[in-house]
Amino acid sequence: MSKKPSAARQSASRPATRDDLLHVLGELDDPKVIDILELNPSVQDLEEVTMCMAGNHDILAKSGHHVSATAGRIVEILTAEEEEEPPRQP
Repeated sequence: MSKKPSAARQSASRPATRDDLLHVLGELDDPKVIDILELNPSVQDLEEVTMCMAGNHDILAKSGHHVSATAGRIVEILTAEEEEEPPRQP
């Protein structure tokens, strides 16, 4: 007898939609939404992103769970603007 994945697991592993992305990550600029959706993330990837962005990456790592490559790439997309800001002139 094979086990069926739970409804929650099936929901988390399904491909994320634009609505999922905006619901989980909040309002984003259209170019970022497009860049993220081109990665074909799952809902679980988006949940991992929220944990990383909240500073809980260490908790994931200590539990033996590593962030997916897709989630890592999404974090890069979301933080790219922060890293590229030039220093302010006094």
